Amino acid sequence: MLSDAGDASGLATATFAGGCFWCMEQPFDALPGVAATTSGYTGGSVENPTYYQVSNGDTGHVEAMQVSYDPTKVTYNTLLATFWHNIDPLDSRGQFCDKGSQYRSAVFYETPEQQALAEETKQTLADQFNEEVATDILPAATFYPAEDYHQNYYKTRPVRYKVYRYGCGRDQRLSEVWGNAAPSHN
Repeated sequence: MLSDAGDASGLATATFAGGCFWCMEQPFDALPGVAATTSGYTGGSVENPTYYQVSNGDTGHVEAMQVSYDPTKVTYNTLLATFWHNIDPLDSRGQFCDKGSQYRSAVFYETPEQQALAEETKQTLADQFNEEVATDILPAATFYPAEDYHQNYYKTRPVRYKVYRYGCGRDQRLSEVWGNAAPSHN
């Protein structure tokens, strides 16, 4: 895995779980300095899990999204801000209409610096909301890319993506939680 210090190409890795991974790629892809996003699974005990296995909730994995980014063009703090504003950090049962441990929110840190920044921003949100933030801060684990049909879903199946996103109440809840700071996903 890449560290925040980067690899030979100068890219670093960040991994976030924010419920349905289809809805997490677009906001990160829009950031200058993000080289790629990959939907997948992490945090569980089953090797090479399938979507079917993870969606049943029996693997311990979460739907997650891994970001490959250039730390000279986009900071980890910017990635964290993007993550937080695209989830409901107060929901311990999952995200939006997707409930269960496989849809819980989490930050998977690669370095001590990422851990410290994630913990700091989590505490800032807890203070802001005057409520416990349900998002876990965990060490990075093996990341398994999801099946090809899940990658870039918002681009490959834009109508189905928009129907899902609206039907799941994601944008409506983001507006409730974040107000004017809620992201726009037109």
